[in-house]
Amino acid sequence: MQTKAEKTKIIRENKTAPNDTGSPEVQIALLTNRINYLTTHFSTHKKDYHSRTGLMKMVGRRKRLLEYLKNQDVKRYEKLIKKLKLRK
Repeated sequence: MQTKAEKTKIIRENKTAPNDTGSPEVQIALLTNRINYLTTHFSTHKKDYHSRTGLMKMVGRRKRLLEYLKNQDVKRYEKLIKKLKLRK
């Protein structure tokens, strides 16, 4: 689970303006953090199907946000992909 300190740290690292909390970069970074947490959670709780459904929704939302960012500004998209290590 994300603590308030972790969330503010992620926002601080990915914001594009001083008061930015809702840009695609911030949203994608927060979703990525939650997705990474849940994937480790499933290594110990294999039958947690309800959380797995939520994970799939988060992955889909992140995919849509990444596509939106790619259509808006390719440089910002590539910078974020490299920073979050999403593509290999």
